[in-house]
Amino acid sequence: MSAPSWDFSFVYQSLQDPEINNDLLLSKQHLDALAHLSIDEVEGCQRALSLYDSIDTLIQSVSNYAACQSAVDATNEAAKALVIKTDVMQSALTQAFSPFESQLSVCDNAFFDAVMSGSDETGSFDRHAFRFSRMRQHRVFRLSVPEEQLLSATQVDGRNAWGRLYDSITGTAKVSLTLPDGSQEVIGLSQAASLLYGGDAYRREPAWRAIHSAMEKQEITFVAILNALAGGRLAEYQKRSHTKPLHFLAPALEQSRIEQKTLDAMMGVTEKHKALSRRAAKSMAKMFGSDSLAPWDEMAAMPSQDASAPTSYSFEQAIAIIRRAFNSVHPEMAEFVDMMVEQHLIDAAPQPNKVMGAFCTKIAKTRTPLVFMSFGGSMSDVLTLAHELGHAFHNWVMKDMPMVETDYPMTLAETASIFAENVVRDALLEEAESDSDKLLMLWEEAQTAVALMLNIPVRFEFERAFYEQRLQGELTPRQLRNLMSDTWKHWYGDAMSEPNDLFWASKLHFSIAEISFYNYPYLFGYLFSTGVYAQRTSKGERFYEDYKSLLKDTGRMSAEEVALKHLGANLEQPDFWQQSISIAEKRIEAFEALVNKLK
Repeated sequence: MSAPSWDFSFVYQSLQDPEINNDLLLSKQHLDALAHLSIDEVEGCQRALSLYDSIDTLIQSVSNYAACQSAVDATNEAAKALVIKTDVMQSALTQAFSPFESQLSVCDNAFFDAVMSGSDETGSFDRHAFRFSRMRQHRVFRLSVPEEQLLSATQVDGRNAWGRLYDSITGTAKVSLTLPDGSQEVIGLSQAASLLYGGDAYRREPAWRAIHSAMEKQEITFVAILNALAGGRLAEYQKRSHTKPLHFLAPALEQSRIEQKTLDAMMGVTEKHKALSRRAAKSMAKMFGSDSLAPWDEMAAMPSQDASAPTSYSFEQAIAIIRRAFNSVHPEMAEFVDMMVEQHLIDAAPQPNKVMGAFCTKIAKTRTPLVFMSFGGSMSDVLTLAHELGHAFHNWVMKDMPMVETDYPMTLAETASIFAENVVRDALLEEAESDSDKLLMLWEEAQTAVALMLNIPVRFEFERAFYEQRLQGELTPRQLRNLMSDTWKHWYGDAMSEPNDLFWASKLHFSIAEISFYNYPYLFGYLFSTGVYAQRTSKGERFYEDYKSLLKDTGRMSAEEVALKHLGANLEQPDFWQQSISIAEKRIEAFEALVNKLK
């Protein structure tokens, strides 16, 4: 089985499918109907909620379909045009619904309770209660309805356009690799990025340097994107600070549904143990015959211990590994993997114009999860596939819930994905018969610790410092490069041979238009999922149903509430985070011991 591509016939036949126009036309009709409803009447607000659900589902379906087509081929102009069209419609929905959102955010409790007590053909309106309860807690930061509408109207050609520019540049860019023999190889940027995750030592450093060179050539554009995104957000936050100050971290915390105390506790414990993560990096470096890890080797496949090439896996082998591991949790999880493969809901075939990275999304109106990546055959690719299938399983578990209750935050979104990685690694470690097989899985454990307990904090601390400095004005490429280098050295110390001073340009996450601080949720997910996974043995047969219950609550509770209900943990205290890092420490110690034994 070669790496597959998507089959979208379950929803749309092509970008020219008349069903797309039908869905958008119905959305437009519902949008027009919103304008004739009264915000002062309970029935008007209830009807608005029904229409909102319907419109949002239809627009999301078309938008995600178009975005998927654009991700596979960044030169697909028709797909990109449709993405923009749905972006405009999403903005129109936000504007049309803004009066009702404002009303439900500031109205008295009696009116709010009356709205939530009603129902429509899909169920009770209390499906919206959690969402609006959060808004009511933060209503002090709301602007007037016309101001909120103006903000939404300007996002399409303002903030979001910067994100589209980044995607367009990186999706169509070609890079030139200078190979050790002096020859040149020109490949797509995403293809070069995938080499950093594989076992091709001959091309890996050339790929990293080619990417670095490409980022350097575009650094003026990329710094303009970051300055514009941050500057626009800061201007908005200043306007919202009409009653009390709104810190630039506050919107990200609300999107993540965590409190500042939780973030501080997590980062504090991680900072305290950065020496542990450096030990993992240094042991990885030892496998490459070095005292410190090179940046192009950080995410690479484990080097072979003999003259043979690193093990490569076919897509079929990867699926078999993941299916077997998921089955060890519950047969239903294995059946889910079968369904994803049989219905062609995974796009993993490398393509020259494919955008970088991996993600999971869904077609809202059919609740169909979709997985995207470029499969290169390394163990890292196997775990990336497991990670994204974990996300997809999360969506699948929630398929029968009200759509609004399936909108979980990034922090909790990483629970299922990293859980899936842990399941696969542990299954392979248990099956390992030789020290070299065990070493491979412990390598993945150590690599994950480095990525999430060093690299993610670098991203967070860099972005926080960037925003603090951006308050005083725009930053230059040199300032950003210096800031990234300083942050990199603070966390990696002597565990990395050189800093990646252009990481802010090459990492998509900094240029995502819709959200800032797209970083710490990965560390949260890693440590939180480790705490969840630790219950697998103690709960036994009860674990699977309890795990699904936890996943279902992620869209209707804060992270702190989920942790308290399902783990009995207080995330605002360091104890929970310390326990998870202690589990990671045992894995790192096992890796160190085996490296020392074999090297």
